[in-house]
Amino acid sequence: QVQLVESGGGLVQAGGSLRLSCAASGSIFSINAVGWYRQAPGKQRELVASITTGGSTNYADSVKGRFTISRDNAKSTVYLQMNSLKPEDTAVYYCNAGVPFRVVSGLFGSWGQGTQVTVSS
Repeated sequence: QVQLVESGGGLVQAGGSLRLSCAASGSIFSINAVGWYRQAPGKQRELVASITTGGSTNYADSVKGRFTISRDNAKSTVYLQMNSLKPEDTAVYYCNAGVPFRVVSGLFGSWGQGTQVTVSS
């Protein structure tokens, strides 16, 4: 079973930057779309950014212009560069991979442990 491991989270002041990494144990990223999601306390998990096998990207309105998703298939890694961070970006961030409709819907049977991002004001 392919495992996805998120890393790169931490505590940062508002306006700062972080780069999250999502590493796969196999080469699934070359044949699947990948999404970054986040879940804040008391809120539902939401799709933040996604990237297709062809490199097309989509972003939630709340992060457009601040976050950038990219992929390195050779390294089986997908990144989320987060700039101009705001306190409302505080959440646990997760990644997952699958066919595009599943990435958009977020209907996965399993999730990794995620990585905590905390933005202080």
